[in-house]
Amino acid sequence: MWTAIDSSVLWSIFRGEAGARALVDLLVAIRRDSVLILCDIVFAEIAPFFRDLDDLGSKLESLGVEYDAIGQASAFAAGEIFKIYRRDGGTRICLIPDFPAGAHALHQAGCLAASDRGYLSRYFPQLCILTPGSI
Repeated sequence: MWTAIDSSVLWSIFRGEAGARALVDLLVAIRRDSVLILCDIVFAEIAPFFRDLDDLGSKLESLGVEYDAIGQASAFAAGEIFKIYRRDGGTRICLIPDFPAGAHALHQAGCLAASDRGYLSRYFPQLCILTPGSI
């Protein structure tokens, strides 16, 4: 089984926010039974925290996280979700990064470790979302 990681989890860890320790513990617990992955969107979202690609790669390796690019089916599903969002009155014109990250987790992993800001649970109700205390 694979578990995708959302940028919200990694941002919190890298910033040392309150709750970061619980998120690290969550990743350690998940890693016991699952491969941790992140998609290209999440990779791009966290890149500004690092001085270069090697620095980012080293940090991901220390967390046991592997890169897994979004496949065509996941990318298409993200576009379909965005179409639903717009049809439902969503005002954002550009694709919301949570949509490809959620589609990647749904179609290419089994679960997503995330701090859900609402888009994930609303637009991916069938997605298993892991948070501290959920496992």
